[in-house]
Amino acid sequence: MTTVTEKTNITDKSAPEKRRALGRGLESLLPGPRAVTLPSVNASVMPPPVEKAPAQASVDEVREIPLDLIDDNPHQTRYSFDEATLRELAESISANGVVQPIVVRPGANNRFVLVLGERRCRASRLAGKHQIPAIVRTVSEQQAAEMTVVENLQRRDLNCVEQANAFARLSREFGLTQEQIGKRTGVSRETVSNYMRLLKLPEAVMKHLHEGSLGFSEARVLLTLLDLSLIPKIADEAVKKHLSVQQLEDLVFTTNVPVPKPTPVDQRARPMDPNVRAAQMDLERVLGTRVRIRDRKGKGKIVIEYGSLEDFDRVLELLAGKGN
Repeated sequence: MTTVTEKTNITDKSAPEKRRALGRGLESLLPGPRAVTLPSVNASVMPPPVEKAPAQASVDEVREIPLDLIDDNPHQTRYSFDEATLRELAESISANGVVQPIVVRPGANNRFVLVLGERRCRASRLAGKHQIPAIVRTVSEQQAAEMTVVENLQRRDLNCVEQANAFARLSREFGLTQEQIGKRTGVSRETVSNYMRLLKLPEAVMKHLHEGSLGFSEARVLLTLLDLSLIPKIADEAVKKHLSVQQLEDLVFTTNVPVPKPTPVDQRARPMDPNVRAAQMDLERVLGTRVRIRDRKGKGKIVIEYGSLEDFDRVLELLAGKGN
């Protein structure tokens, strides 16, 4: 009798996971089991089937943890939580419970430290709950901080100052460069740099940003002022007059490059070609700083002025086509 040997290929047929919008996503920051592809198995040499052992508990097992054993997240970058939306979430939790478990890590004295789920914890307390479903993960301080930042970025509910402080904290506490922060949170290095520059704004302007009367775009325009002492004054004017970003850009431009007062015509001065003058004005508007063009019979030089090292970096980024 002829024995026929059959080979059965067992492979992972699951479709590749769709790329997350922000970098690697939270899943890649959480340690866990990895899927493997089994090799081909020769059916003729397979051992007889045996009774399956009980499945082991998953690392993502959900536990009910008392809320009073959960300490605050030390890496939380959100300073304000809308009371109305928290109460809405509390009402939903009262009716349906917490649909998505929070994530905690082991703490001292049999306690836990919150990693993800600040709003769910706060709303659960508002709803009068004493326990909350949670997944316990062992992660490092840096992983916990990165996960917190990524979660908030994915929710898009940080104001620009909170986001800037989040990036600055990763840099300060873990020595990460702006490029490393960008790779870990899924944004460009230029974006990280632009947000961190906001922390140099005066406290009065920071208050406007916290309150939402000014946003990220307006803050970036204010940072192009050559005289930094004028930033609070221009910011107050923008808030009082409800200036649009374009209107604020025009105001900053005229502040940086004021219209010269009429002077007697100097007979020795050579009139500027209208095309050169138009090009000079266009450059000044785009770069947000003073530009001088000296042209003589098609040859000359372009002089770009800057008021600070930050202004210098900004102009270089614009000239390199990297300005956001």
